[in-house]
Amino acid sequence: MFFTAEARVGNSSELNVCTETEQCLLFDLICKTDDYEVRHYDSVNWVSTDEKSWSMDYASIKAFRRLFGYIKRNNIKMTAPVTLKLSDKTSFFRTGIYTMSFLLPVEHQQSPIQPTDEKVYINKVPDMKVYVRSYGGWMMSWTDRSQAKTLSSALDSVGAEYNGSFHYAVGYNSPMTLFKRHNEVWYVVQDEPVCGSSEERDMSHIS
Repeated sequence: MFFTAEARVGNSSELNVCTETEQCLLFDLICKTDDYEVRHYDSVNWVSTDEKSWSMDYASIKAFRRLFGYIKRNNIKMTAPVTLKLSDKTSFFRTGIYTMSFLLPVEHQQSPIQPTDEKVYINKVPDMKVYVRSYGGWMMSWTDRSQAKTLSSALDSVGAEYNGSFHYAVGYNSPMTLFKRHNEVWYVVQDEPVCGSSEERDMSHIS
């Protein structure tokens, strides 16, 4: 397993959803319910780019090519996952900013290679806890929106505090992978994470 002082980037065999890269972003599982997981991620360096577009799908293609160019020019191995940060206020045919990020492998965490493309930058994401919903198939604008809505509804039902202004669309597979794909939706936890069902929370007030 690989570690840096600030980021848990390690052998992909540590996570059963990481099957296509040698290194993957590791996490500590705080709890798991029928509807979501709560995870803790350490601070970590990513290489990122912003794309202004009316479509998540169109933005993803342009951003992915730009970031892939960076790792290819610098002989950096692909890692997992790839994240796309998007506003929950963005809707179809409404222009928004989409931020795609590739996780930097452990050997580039402490001293990242600076990009030459002005649209690409090193992005240090702080330590965070996230609510996670996993799903299969292809990650597209409509599937991401549907999964994000399902997760936010589950969180609202248990009174969980989270940043609802944006979410992360997270993918673990190459665009060439056709089957057994793994995707996730992340919302950043605010306050203390909620690990029980709404029914359990209601019962906790009965004494």
